[in-house]
Amino acid sequence: MLASAIQFPGRLRQRLRRRSKPGAVPGTILPGPTATAPVVRLTRYGTSEYHDETIEDLDSIPPRLNQSPVTWVDVDGLGDARVTTRIGEIFGLHPLALEDVTNVHQRPKVEMYGSYLFLVARAYRSGESLESEQISMFLGSNFVVTFQESGTDCFAAVRKRLEASTGRIRQCGADYLLYSLLDGVIDHYFPVLEQYGERLDALDERIAVRQERFMIHQIHTLRSELLSVRRSIWPLREAVNALIRDSGQLVSDETDIYLRDCYDHTVQIIDVIETDRETCADLRDFYLTVVGNRMNEIMKVLTVIATLFMPLSFIAGLYGMNFDTNVSPWNMPELRWALGYPFALALMAGTALGLLAYFWKRGWLS
Repeated sequence: MLASAIQFPGRLRQRLRRRSKPGAVPGTILPGPTATAPVVRLTRYGTSEYHDETIEDLDSIPPRLNQSPVTWVDVDGLGDARVTTRIGEIFGLHPLALEDVTNVHQRPKVEMYGSYLFLVARAYRSGESLESEQISMFLGSNFVVTFQESGTDCFAAVRKRLEASTGRIRQCGADYLLYSLLDGVIDHYFPVLEQYGERLDALDERIAVRQERFMIHQIHTLRSELLSVRRSIWPLREAVNALIRDSGQLVSDETDIYLRDCYDHTVQIIDVIETDRETCADLRDFYLTVVGNRMNEIMKVLTVIATLFMPLSFIAGLYGMNFDTNVSPWNMPELRWALGYPFALALMAGTALGLLAYFWKRGWLS
């Protein structure tokens, strides 16, 4: 279920879509109507072992919890409340935290629940449109439980590292696994922002070459989407900071060093977002300036044309009054003159050329 909590009509405002009715029992788990069916994967590993399997019967999880140093249960899809409830019963997760898992409009945060902690993040992926999903993580002393919203696994890179035993992930505990998952979520922001940078550069070139009708709308849409990403990464930065500062014994001092790197990445992302948003504002001003200059050029041409035809219209009107010298006391010498018509045309042409020469001398036509 992509972009289920954040809708993007018009100004792309973040909207809450809480499904439980006011006054409902706290901890009520109500999956969304478009939530995908869950797929549960159990991963157990240690320094010299690695087991990864899809679980059909949730009752088979408890006997395997202590068979390996680290256990990771990943629920991909939130369409079945019974699966979410049963996972909570197996690991002793608080109903309020499970309610936040299924209500996928949560602000990124970290909450302590005694012997485990609960972390919420938002993952973004690059594409033609802005797509995001809520990622919920639970960290215990020897387990990690994750809930993904979309039905597509966004932790594939971490699984490959575990299977290949790349780096130190198999030599560390559950806290390092949580760091790896969180680092993967944060790293996915960079390709998204790179795509926005490319789109902004393309808009800059297009504005300089031509002024399309919907450019201002595209600029506004980009700026609104960047604001949406900023609303997700800003509290995530504070959540990572809280994870470093207040995680107690669940996160080791060695893992805190790696989490500080995550914090640094969030700061970098925020800087890029702020720069891109300022670029959007600059492009909007640039577009309006270019359109205004083009309008001024058009108005200048129309003004020159109107100025040229004003004396010509006067001359044509003067010679079109049809006075008859036999009746009028005023003598109009060109009325019965054989060269009167060529004289009038020559007078109009001379007047127009004289005005053009005057405009050129003053620099109004350059």
